[in-house]
Amino acid sequence: MTRHASVHRQTLETDITVTLDLDRPGATLASGHGFFDHMLDQLSRHGRLGLTVKATGDLHIEPHHLVEDTGITLGQALSQALGDRKGIERYGSAFVPMDETLAHVVVDLSGRAHLAFEPEKLDVWGSAGDFTHYHLREFLRGFCNHGGVTLHVRLLAGREAHHVIEAVMKAFARALRDAVKVTSADLPSTKGAL
Repeated sequence: MTRHASVHRQTLETDITVTLDLDRPGATLASGHGFFDHMLDQLSRHGRLGLTVKATGDLHIEPHHLVEDTGITLGQALSQALGDRKGIERYGSAFVPMDETLAHVVVDLSGRAHLAFEPEKLDVWGSAGDFTHYHLREFLRGFCNHGGVTLHVRLLAGREAHHVIEAVMKAFARALRDAVKVTSADLPSTKGAL
């Protein structure tokens, strides 16, 4: 079974191509934003995913459009790569510490989009370059909405933006890695559909 997909999205603000392979790790990343590439590398490495991102966007304004549209494109690629979602574990959960920070992420590849993002309720300081936890939220929102993913992100400790963003991304990667595993031949739903 081949579980990969390539999706191209072009708007007046961005031009993005994402290739995703759920079973062959490795990353080639060129978003034009150094910290965002660093986070995508965490997703590939800790999620053990093959990920290629070639993106341009209106970074002279700010990273919002680039990260949101990359999330959208990645979500579409995930949905295509999963196909009918038969045999997948469906759920994944991970806690990741990073110094003073502790993040918890839970994934459900249910086909239903929902993002609960708790870091925005807390006092997270600063940014990593010009990348904040709000940019991370928009990336994950685009991913969930277009990948049919329910995602809960909790920040149990942490205030410094770089550590918060990186711990969340690593926890997201590890939870996603578990959720996409093929562990049976059955559809993981009593409804008979995801």
